Amino acid sequence: MRTVSRLVFVVAIPIALSFFTGCETTGGGTAGYRGGRAYHVVAYKPHDQSMVQVKLSKSTQTVYVMEGDRLLMAAQANVGRGGAETPSGNYSIINKDKTKRRVSEPDAGYPMAYWCEFAPAYGFHEGFVWSTPRTHGCVRMHREAAARLYALVRIRTPVHIAQSFPEDAKYAKDVMRIDQSSDPNPPRSLLMSSAWFKDPPGPLLIDQ
Repeated sequence: MRTVSRLVFVVAIPIALSFFTGCETTGGGTAGYRGGRAYHVVAYKPHDQSMVQVKLSKSTQTVYVMEGDRLLMAAQANVGRGGAETPSGNYSIINKDKTKRRVSEPDAGYPMAYWCEFAPAYGFHEGFVWSTPRTHGCVRMHREAAARLYALVRIRTPVHIAQSFPEDAKYAKDVMRIDQSSDPNPPRSLLMSSAWFKDPPGPLLIDQ
């Protein structure tokens, strides 16, 4: 387990496996499904919610949640591919929906849990995390990270998206990386169940 500036970014611990999917119609995955260890993200409670902001580095595919200079969470993300890039710029959270489902075909009804929308039709949500840009423009995160991001942000929380940030040099190397590009799809019955939206075990945010 690594620590930087007293923050533990991610640790591998033997917790129950979490199934999840993303925007796409194929692919899918389970945390630790092949490697035998689960993926876990640590996030800290902010002292001043008004100071919280989100930074997304597209070059490292990393989300940083900051409270001023204090790092609350850093986690892997999956951004848009060529021709469907995640937009760069300065935004804010405009909508949150923990139980959001895809409304368009194909695959209407597929879960996009922990939806945090920062621009019309663009948002952070739970989904398969690949090592290379893969999405249609949204930002997919593992359930462990998506649930904690959802807990950290509010409507109007600032979101900054760019190719890189100074935080990359400080923190990106300590973020646990996974590649779920070969993981199997979960059963559709599970995907369509309300049980899909259950939070990962343990507190989402901890005191520091």
